[in-house]
Amino acid sequence: MSPDDFRPPAMRRRTLHMVGNAHLDPVWLWPWQEGYQEARATFWSAIQRMDEYPDFVFTCDQIVLLAWVEEQDPELFERIRERVAEGRWVMTGGWWVEPDCNVPGGESFVRQGLYGQRYLHEKFGVIATVGMNADPFGHNAMLPAVLRGQRMDSYTFLRPGPHESDLDGTAFWWEAPDGSRVLAYRIPFEYCSPPGDVAHQTEKSLGQLDRSLGDVMIFYGVGNHGGGPTKANIESIHRHDQRGSYGRMIMSSPRRYFDELIARGKASGLPVWRDDLQHHASGCYSAHSGIKQWMRRAQAALLSAERWAAVGAVVHGDAYPRDELGHAWKQLLFNQFHDTLPGSAIEPAYDDARDQLGEAVAIAKRIITRVHNRIARDVAVPFEDGTQPVLVFNPHPWPVSTDIELQYGVQPTGVHVVDADGGLVPSQRTQSVATTNDKGRGAVVFRADLPPLGYRLFRLLPGTTGGLTWADGATPGTLSASETVLENDLLRAELDPSTGWLTSLLDKRTGADLVAGAAGEHTQVSEDPTDTWGHGVVTYAWPGEPMKTTRVVLRESGPERARLRVERSWGRSTMTEEFILRQGADELEVRVTIDWREQAHLLKLRFPVALADPEATYEIPFGTLRRPVDGAEEPGQSWVDLSSGGAGLAVVNNAKHGYDVSPASDGASPSIGITAVRSPVYSWHDPRLLDPDGVYSFQDQGIQRFTYLLVPHAGDWRAAGLTRRAAVLGSAPRAMLESSHDGSLPATGSFAADDGSVLITAVKGGEDGDPAAPDLIVRAVETTGTAVTGARLALPLVDRVVEADFGPYQLRTFRVPRDPAAPVVDVDLLEWPVDAEVPGSPADDD
Repeated sequence: MSPDDFRPPAMRRRTLHMVGNAHLDPVWLWPWQEGYQEARATFWSAIQRMDEYPDFVFTCDQIVLLAWVEEQDPELFERIRERVAEGRWVMTGGWWVEPDCNVPGGESFVRQGLYGQRYLHEKFGVIATVGMNADPFGHNAMLPAVLRGQRMDSYTFLRPGPHESDLDGTAFWWEAPDGSRVLAYRIPFEYCSPPGDVAHQTEKSLGQLDRSLGDVMIFYGVGNHGGGPTKANIESIHRHDQRGSYGRMIMSSPRRYFDELIARGKASGLPVWRDDLQHHASGCYSAHSGIKQWMRRAQAALLSAERWAAVGAVVHGDAYPRDELGHAWKQLLFNQFHDTLPGSAIEPAYDDARDQLGEAVAIAKRIITRVHNRIARDVAVPFEDGTQPVLVFNPHPWPVSTDIELQYGVQPTGVHVVDADGGLVPSQRTQSVATTNDKGRGAVVFRADLPPLGYRLFRLLPGTTGGLTWADGATPGTLSASETVLENDLLRAELDPSTGWLTSLLDKRTGADLVAGAAGEHTQVSEDPTDTWGHGVVTYAWPGEPMKTTRVVLRESGPERARLRVERSWGRSTMTEEFILRQGADELEVRVTIDWREQAHLLKLRFPVALADPEATYEIPFGTLRRPVDGAEEPGQSWVDLSSGGAGLAVVNNAKHGYDVSPASDGASPSIGITAVRSPVYSWHDPRLLDPDGVYSFQDQGIQRFTYLLVPHAGDWRAAGLTRRAAVLGSAPRAMLESSHDGSLPATGSFAADDGSVLITAVKGGEDGDPAAPDLIVRAVETTGTAVTGARLALPLVDRVVEADFGPYQLRTFRVPRDPAAPVVDVDLLEWPVDAEVPGSPADDD
């Protein structure tokens, strides 16, 4: 007899899809080593429940947990394989971990699925078709595009809850800025349950559900520290099902639920959500400055290493270091977990995170250095008496003009810089990192105009410039500096020595002064009584005290750049900002050093602007998003822009992710705010109260350094190239001293370039085929919301050009064979042909 024969006729005519899962935080209030063990214990429990209850179905996500089990318990791994083949162990999510879904860069989300889905396919012959991020604290608006590119057509999540968002209902279509859609379902109440009767879980879930859906999905199982569904959970489901307590209750999975929702015709009429999914735990956009800066650094290092490794594979026939890079990426992806990267884990977890991300960076640096030296050895560097050759490498697939700071050996009279043809390059002496006498190390800063993803040869010559002519026939621009004014041909910046902040930032190209007349403090120190997560926080744009300016000093005033240092203090803490203006630059660079010694306080850096009724635009992974000018604490990537009346000001930075854009009020002008420091207690969660006499550890104590750019511009943010500026700020070109020798390569070379209409985000060796001769994988995205016809991606590395059309914010990936006769293939984010079935698996019915 079937279960239907036992249910009372009077029960509600609905089906509750009971999704048994075991949400397991591999790191949170425990170190990863404890999560490693708990993965094995939890998965054994799930297997045992399957042995005891033939109808039990287990839903699994976070692929790292499977990888951990594979390496520590082969017997358990084989049992899981059997249950996957049977269809009762269901893979969802498809990502290495459930990451924070706001802070990682776009390419990190790609790699979550690249390594997760390919692992599932290799080990189990399946992939996940439902995305699942139950516990992260918000979800960026481009995720539907990433999910569709990774062969997932639906998405399930918990937060933001009904009280935290204007999102109505339970199920809806979620549409990315590029038009990609997934069928989404907000988990009602909780993703996990107590170990006993599921009645409470079911009743609370039904209280939050959209009743118009009819059949619904309810998650159960002991979670956070793992555990999974218990005997009591399962038997209570059977009991309530037989009684008809809530309707028909079946052991199910997200895939089954979404398929039946579509089959019942309920999906077609669902609303469409075209925005990100916020807000929960706004303090996590800024908690633990260290992990966020380490992550930015590691992401940039690995993307650079991939590019240079691909160059090395083609130019020198080196084996592409697929395994090395894979290991490094997995270390990085693991630390994007939604309690690690947001800053909500225990303090010892960050010792592990620092070490693991440091390992990833070390691997990347070894790869980069190896390839750079292989290239350098092949560049023809003729001997010129008394000169020191220098090669500068640009990791970005577009031209870059930037200052290079280089340490060099004994030259008591200093040096000047020329290009390979002997043309003079703007340069000046700067302070060495080595504090020795003049016979030790020196340092120079010089302008380098670099080809896309390539290199250029320069030379250091001793002493003054003599009668040399300028490189490329150029004449250097003007640059002047004092203790209150920095000025070049494009910008004029004036500071008030009493406040240490700008009273003017004039864009000479447009005549617009983005700061003059703007009211408001640059620094705001506030008490912060909120917990680590910032639960219940809508804004951190609170009233606060400004830091006191203690000294202003002009550190550099040369032909290439000027540097003005402003020192401040508050309480036991200090902050220095060094304002740097290069000749010919259209941006003002500011290098920040904070020595923070306050507890339960925060520091906002504010940027008041002289704009009326501005519009605010934030960078998000692979795209941009307009948000209200309302002071709300918002997550973002590297930049925020305010524009109005044909002019604007953007703030670009290399370390921070918590922002607000506040309207004019109480005599203050509209302003961009960056949450630079928060110092709550580690892993403190409301409603727990702190003991006034307790001993606690507070976040962000000590020294941190980061850099931001002030970028005035005409028009709106699209004219300012902000995403490219941010990439260069986060991954600077590398200079290396070289010797003289013969070689087959010219003094300058380029290996890949976009045409400016779209942005190349990845150049790497393919994950398939022989690593000794992999095809190239090239990915690009349209970043301004404008359709592009015939974008050209030049790949002189393999003597090919890819021409392609891009829709607004469209992300496209190409597999480019080395053989020029072989066709370029459109591939998805898993590097499989977009129209092909999953390789080696049955056709995907989705």
